[in-house]
Amino acid sequence: MTQWRLLALYISIACGFVFVSAAITSDGWDLRPSGGDITTIVEERTRDAHARQNTVASLQAEIEKLGANSDSKTLEKENRRLAKYRDAAAMTELFGPGVRVTLDDAPRSVEVPGLDPNLLVVHQQDIQAVVNALWQGGAEAITLQGQRINSTTGIKCVGNTVILNGVPYSPPYVIEAIGSQYGMNAALDNSPEVSIFRDYSERYGLGFERTNEVEINAPAYAGAIRMSHARILN
Repeated sequence: MTQWRLLALYISIACGFVFVSAAITSDGWDLRPSGGDITTIVEERTRDAHARQNTVASLQAEIEKLGANSDSKTLEKENRRLAKYRDAAAMTELFGPGVRVTLDDAPRSVEVPGLDPNLLVVHQQDIQAVVNALWQGGAEAITLQGQRINSTTGIKCVGNTVILNGVPYSPPYVIEAIGSQYGMNAALDNSPEVSIFRDYSERYGLGFERTNEVEINAPAYAGAIRMSHARILN
């Protein structure tokens, strides 16, 4: 009987130690909060990124409003100087004919013995290969999932999602480009990286769809522009 009492005492001490350790570690926070699954986290970060983009747009509008109150001659001179670079910097909305490319993961039903499963999903290098080919083919403006891409845009792959300007996206990935359809299609056909993806598409069912569009809308770049190096343009 004494042994059982001692055992119960040891168990109580151990449980108390665990509870105290958890309280110290959590520092008042729930160690396993509700909504901690990956889908919920992605949705929360998407909402946060959209909120930040709205803030950027609001601040840009405020800057333009303040600029309107500046000296008119000085402002007009600066606007003429900057107008030459707004299109190249993706700061203006563009419309025109172009090409749409859609990339998608292989169906989950596809199972190839001995094949690395990572080869059955779209990666950032696949998206970048298409984007680079479109630029090389003479694209005037490119969007990914409706977001305008500029020279500072970074496309990052995190798990089975792609992060663009802080917003996570899941496949399929839609890339649209305004420009010469002939030139862009030729560049896509001649790109070795795109050819590899198309080969895997035919073998294992990854999605690759390309269409010519009569009109594509490329909205102005809405994110913040940060530069680590710059030089004055004459």
